[in-house]
Amino acid sequence: MSAGLLRLVCTAAVAAGIVLAPGSAAARPGPAGAGDRSVAELLTELQDLYREAEKATEAYNGTEEKLIAQRAETQRLETELARARLSLRDGRGAVGRLARQQYRSSSDLSPYLRLLLARDPQHALDQGHVIGQLARERAEAVGRLTGREHRAEDLARRARKALATQAALAERQKKNRDEVRRRLGDVEELLASLSTGQLAELAALERSDTAEAQERFLESGALGDDSKPSAEGDRAVRFAVEQLGKPYEWGAEGPASYDCSGLTSVAWARAGTPIPRTSQEQWARLARVPLDELRPGDLVVYFPEATHVALYVGDGMVVQAPRPGADVRVSPIAADPVLGAVRPDPGGEPLRRYTPPRLPAGATDGSEEGY
Repeated sequence: MSAGLLRLVCTAAVAAGIVLAPGSAAARPGPAGAGDRSVAELLTELQDLYREAEKATEAYNGTEEKLIAQRAETQRLETELARARLSLRDGRGAVGRLARQQYRSSSDLSPYLRLLLARDPQHALDQGHVIGQLARERAEAVGRLTGREHRAEDLARRARKALATQAALAERQKKNRDEVRRRLGDVEELLASLSTGQLAELAALERSDTAEAQERFLESGALGDDSKPSAEGDRAVRFAVEQLGKPYEWGAEGPASYDCSGLTSVAWARAGTPIPRTSQEQWARLARVPLDELRPGDLVVYFPEATHVALYVGDGMVVQAPRPGADVRVSPIAADPVLGAVRPDPGGEPLRRYTPPRLPAGATDGSEEGY
């Protein structure tokens, strides 16, 4: 955490025009009473702020996904409406032509009188047949025209509704974006109020807490022996490992940066299995798998609201894009409270032979440095 924290506090300080002296608090005051709280209290507050920022980020991602789908649906309806209106225009033309043709083939006399007065009764009968056929064709054309009018009206109504939904989603997305920025501002404000000594203490305390949580998790027997991944799971893991060291960025889906669900969704898309974009949707829509049956490539979901996700690489470790200011890294599975796990390819056959990808030096020692 140390490197990421220092990067964030420097970024916040530079943005505010502040020069930080090593070992001293920032010139810009942070949250009231920050200097009076213990390092443990500061860590708890910082973790809460990160969690709220991630919740806001996943809400933004979810709205973005819905907005993309809604834009496509709006475009589809508008295209279909344009075709329906063109078909309606053609139908009106056809009805008009049939009406004119029927008018030219008829007279004011009734069909019976025309038959009695005709010099050639057979011709009169044939002409009557033509007139009848024209009438039937016109009636059928009018029926089709009425159906096309109703369809065009329905499509126009659906298109207007889709456009209104799109506008509402765009407004919600803007609010989500502003909420993310506000939450990240809270994080930066707290970090900018701390000295480099406090930052170092926070990093040490977090590493200690994570190590204890991991030890308890492993001793609980929640994890079993790792199963071998499927071919797609193997590809997802190898892709995720290739992203180590790239920065976290909210809403990012690579290739230069990622957020948590951006990393997992892109990894599985590259493996050949597209999955939902957000951690909540991944938790809700993918197949659940018991923790003692985890295999590399499975997704580990965190917190009761399913607001964070990581990709399991085996041996009790995950690859994750952890939070703002930190890079994609390998972490203990218990670095955050585990909600459960899901498998994007439940029908995927395990590989007979599996060689895990080689991790960079220091990747599993709980430190960010060395990537």
